[in-house]
Amino acid sequence: MHVAPVGGTAVQDHVALAEIELCGDLIIAASAADEDRLSLESIDEVLRVAEERDASGE
Repeated sequence: MHVAPVGGTAVQDHVALAEIELCGDLIIAASAADEDRLSLESIDEVLRVAEERDASGE
């Protein structure tokens, strides 16, 4: 069995961190929403889908 050494060997997965942040944003939006579920438009707004489309030129 291999055990990771103690100390400053932290590895950051930037994609995973970004996904965690987006999930957190969705959870916050869902908890603040008046309706039972977020609409697809609300989800796109939280995830900034339109901003990404505009930036890519679509």
